Amino acid sequence: MATPDAITTAQLTRLVGTPDAPIILDVRVADDHAADPRILPASTRRDHRTVSSWANAYTGRSVAVVCQRGQKLGQGTAAWLRHAGAQAEYLEGGFEAWEQGKGLLVRPEHVPPRDDEGRTVWVTRTRPKIDRIACPWLIRRFIDPTAVFLFVAPAEVAAVAERFGATPFDIEGTFWSHRGDGCTFDAMLDEFGLHSDALDRVAAIVRSADTAALDLAPQAAGLLAASLGLSRMHRDDLAQLDAAMGLYDAFYRWARDAVGETHDWPTPAGARS
Repeated sequence: MATPDAITTAQLTRLVGTPDAPIILDVRVADDHAADPRILPASTRRDHRTVSSWANAYTGRSVAVVCQRGQKLGQGTAAWLRHAGAQAEYLEGGFEAWEQGKGLLVRPEHVPPRDDEGRTVWVTRTRPKIDRIACPWLIRRFIDPTAVFLFVAPAEVAAVAERFGATPFDIEGTFWSHRGDGCTFDAMLDEFGLHSDALDRVAAIVRSADTAALDLAPQAAGLLAASLGLSRMHRDDLAQLDAAMGLYDAFYRWARDAVGETHDWPTPAGARS
């Protein structure tokens, strides 16, 4: 029987990919993880056996704990986290329920190694417009919420990647780059296994705007205009990225929840606004 400290797959699905998503901790034992190494979006692997040593890092934060079946490991770890002051729930039914419910799962083969603080580090060219903002949004929302992005001169990307252990993206000749008619955002969906109706709709808009094929998606012209405007508003690339996160959040929520909704004006007589 579920307890008040459980979160269901349906509830967590609504939160994944949004700014309101909890921190997701995967505490499956090694054998279960080896049997299926895929992970929930933006989740982090943690060892339940050492929870007393790391629980305080989540004080005051919202956390969802995932074990294999939503039993002793998930519930025990969540209880420890609540003891440390976290707002912690365990995923009802665990990883198995999430997988059976067709929840998004990230293939981890190409997730970069993390630095000493547990963050992935990425590097690309300065003055981003479309792909170099869309990809960081995807990474922050579905791969690593703590990801670090370095924007440097084009000629220095390779050297910075080598010296600082960063993964280059949206750079010609690298793994994370345009492929065929697709842009780097498309490549990330492919390699991370993140295809869904909503993300595929966002990808079509990004691809259309990024490759000057504005006829592919009617929303692309708006994304292009907003992106160029943001690049003029912000001299600092990280400030531009921060400002644009909400824009991509809005496109994602439209793509997930509102594609069938229209807006008419004036309001028909007798209708409620």
